[in-house]
Amino acid sequence: MGTRKMHADEADIDTSLVRALLGAQFPHWAELPIARVESAGTSNAMFRLGEDLVARLPRIAGAVGDVAKEHQWLSRLAPHLPVAIPVPLGKGAPGETYPWHWSVYRWIHGETPTAGRLAEPGLLARDLAEFIAALHQADPADGPPSYRSEALATRDTGTRDAIARVREIVDADAATAAWDAALRAPAWSGPPVWIHADLQPGNLLTVRGRLSAVIDFGCLGLGDPAVDLIAAWYLLPADARGILRAGAQADDASWARGRGWALSIALDELWYYRDTNPVMAGIARYVIDQVLTDHQHAG
Repeated sequence: MGTRKMHADEADIDTSLVRALLGAQFPHWAELPIARVESAGTSNAMFRLGEDLVARLPRIAGAVGDVAKEHQWLSRLAPHLPVAIPVPLGKGAPGETYPWHWSVYRWIHGETPTAGRLAEPGLLARDLAEFIAALHQADPADGPPSYRSEALATRDTGTRDAIARVREIVDADAATAAWDAALRAPAWSGPPVWIHADLQPGNLLTVRGRLSAVIDFGCLGLGDPAVDLIAAWYLLPADARGILRAGAQADDASWARGRGWALSIALDELWYYRDTNPVMAGIARYVIDQVLTDHQHAG
């Protein structure tokens, strides 16, 4: 997955580029072994630097703004959260053959969970709820809007377009009915709170089945707390979702919006990545199936 391009405007990034950037900007790290991190991530390329560090370089221009945001906010949020998050150690500048800012972080050990193969789904649901609650309670003063800060209803046209694009592999009528149901939920009327906004398997790390870290805060910002409930459908089996819902204290409207967010995001991911990122497309198909099953049982 690491070398395949997923975007038309994606930069050329390899170990020699990373070595050159380190040599010019962080010579004290330049002699460390460099190894590409195989990942289904779509916005950044990652390279392990020795045992303890990782370089993270935006693949596309649209992800470049995340660098400054993460350097500004992650160290402030980290003390308030119950599990580890990435804290930048170095901010790289554009180089001769790479046009954007980039970051060096400390490497966080852990395993990426896989939906359907969780060792402790109930305990993981509690861990996720604890993280979500803590993040939502962090002081929102001066926080930027999340990448997913819009009201769910503003995604209507894009979501229906996505349904049309994948109708040969997804039950379009069922997806439309589930989306219509989500739109009937009352909109969030409270103040915006800090949200991760992308709590899916690739952005979580576990140790012995328990949540140990949350990574990739590119979507971080202020928004509707329901967006973080997408973890219920991206990762958890049906019998553990209620544990997350209870721990996050999600009311009916928030739960319905969270399910709508999960469906909308997964539909977008399925049509966009179906040919270039089979892991991401597979996760998206799982999410869509979970949402449609939920909706069918609720109806």
